[in-house]
Amino acid sequence: MFHFKSMKTIAITAVSAVAILATPVSAETKLRGASLFDEDHAYTRTLREFERLVGEKYDGDVSFDMSLNGELGDESDFVTFLQQGVAIDYAIMAPSNMATFAPSIPLMDMPFLFRDLEHWDTALASGVMAPLEAELLAKANIRVIGYAGGGVRNLASAEPIGNMDELTGHKMRVMGAPIQAQVFSAIKAAPSAIAYNEVYNAIQTGVIAGFENEAASIQNLKFYEVAPNITLTRHAITVRPLVMSESSFSALPADLQAAVLAAGAEAGAFGRKLESTQDGEKLQEMADAGQIKVQEFAGRDELLKLVIPVQDAYAAELGATELLEAIRSK
Repeated sequence: MFHFKSMKTIAITAVSAVAILATPVSAETKLRGASLFDEDHAYTRTLREFERLVGEKYDGDVSFDMSLNGELGDESDFVTFLQQGVAIDYAIMAPSNMATFAPSIPLMDMPFLFRDLEHWDTALASGVMAPLEAELLAKANIRVIGYAGGGVRNLASAEPIGNMDELTGHKMRVMGAPIQAQVFSAIKAAPSAIAYNEVYNAIQTGVIAGFENEAASIQNLKFYEVAPNITLTRHAITVRPLVMSESSFSALPADLQAAVLAAGAEAGAFGRKLESTQDGEKLQEMADAGQIKVQEFAGRDELLKLVIPVQDAYAAELGATELLEAIRSK
């Protein structure tokens, strides 16, 4: 026979148990990143800085899991994962590799767009890329949270390419966005889009004779073994958006979203400074080690004359003439 006091105790215990079950448990948020490179590469170091800054700015529990060395595929795979909101939450991407979903986005990475590093950094810090960011968000479900990059891209080839005659008909790999092929066709090369992870073998087997890239990637992936001739065309200063899947971002609590946005901007600035500083150093390291031979391109001004009409036509086709002029005027 239960006494009233016992029944009251049981009731209180039951209510307490229900209350405990109903109380939300503070769960750790896990964010997944991806990099094509190892821990030493500027892109990976920038992503690590992003992780550190998020942890510093967010009061809750958040952890990070980053796949390195292209474990999850190349950047075309990254884009698909980000767009679908699976496997990857954040990464650093080449704009041209996002063109499948957002056709205008390669404009921010167009060859011969920036005059020099100062123009490049000023443009990226100015907010001028906002229309392209909006298109990427609307069409690809990918949010730009910062801008890294800063590598100066040059030609790398099996045989020396030092002037217009040697460049004419040069079979080279370019990124998949149409503007890349249009620009290099305009300067008389013979470009073709080949997956990044196939470039080494394609040069080795003679499918192509070279490609274009920045020093960090040439060194990191040992491309100098098959393309030891570096021609200083300085045709691009890389723009590498630090991006996040909008599906992942929108699922975060508001305070973590704020931390991600602040950390993305700061990590991007960190990455720009890091890579732009390292670029010349890495080129010199490879030269000193006898891994590459470096030469200037004779007649670079002629390249600029050939490229500007292509840039103008591309921007007009996208309805982005004003944006192109805004970037040039920075």
